[in-house]
Amino acid sequence: MENRKPFQLKNTMIAYNMFQVIFSAWLFYQIGMGGWFTGEYSFRCQPVDYSNKPSTVRMLHASWWYFFSKFTEFFDTIFFVLRKKNDHISTLHVIHHGIMPMSVWFGVKYCPGGHSTFFGLLNTFVHIVMYFYYFLTALGPQVQKYLWWKKYLTSFQMVQFVAIMLHAFQLLFIDCNYPRVFAWWIGSHAVLFFFLFKDFYQKSYKNARNASRAKREKIESSQALHQNGLSKQNGAVNGVLKANGVVKVASDYYVNGVDGSTELHQRLKQQ
Repeated sequence: MENRKPFQLKNTMIAYNMFQVIFSAWLFYQIGMGGWFTGEYSFRCQPVDYSNKPSTVRMLHASWWYFFSKFTEFFDTIFFVLRKKNDHISTLHVIHHGIMPMSVWFGVKYCPGGHSTFFGLLNTFVHIVMYFYYFLTALGPQVQKYLWWKKYLTSFQMVQFVAIMLHAFQLLFIDCNYPRVFAWWIGSHAVLFFFLFKDFYQKSYKNARNASRAKREKIESSQALHQNGLSKQNGAVNGVLKANGVVKVASDYYVNGVDGSTELHQRLKQQ
């Protein structure tokens, strides 16, 4: 795309983001009904069930489709490239989309259910909100001006990873028939993404706000100095004119080549 014009993909973006909203909502429901919403799963400790029970098979299928969703999310990057929004392809974006397909594959291959599916449950819910925000953004400026809550969406994502971190690492301190290596794996991902999102939040909102405030203060300071300079300059000029009334009055008569000596003498008397 380096030597090409950016593509206008408004309708494509609208359709894609709405698809992701519906897909994420369906995944959230399937993972929930696979155990989290039915009371079969425990937030404290949930081993993997390898039986053919319907709810277990449902969770297995939901886990596979969650893995598949990591590839549909690649379209985010593709659209950034096609639209030449290279500033959107941040360190967070690259690491997140690069790691997740491989990471989720291990879960689906060896632990398709149980404790770690809590990650998918929370993540799909966050994606419902996130892609709905992107959907509204794609509608254009007439809607974008009302989208004041983007930074809160980033905060929501950080809260998600704190919850996942606590949920995963609790298995390091209790006895549970669930592979601890996956507790470390999921918990470590949560720590990584939390700090990546925190860094993104800092750069995108706090630093930008501080820079904007500094720029505004600089402009206001410059304007104040300029106005004070003009006031002092005007005061000095007026002072000179008042102190040198003769110069002022004389200029009125001689600059234009008018010899008004008598009239000038009368004006001086009046002053």
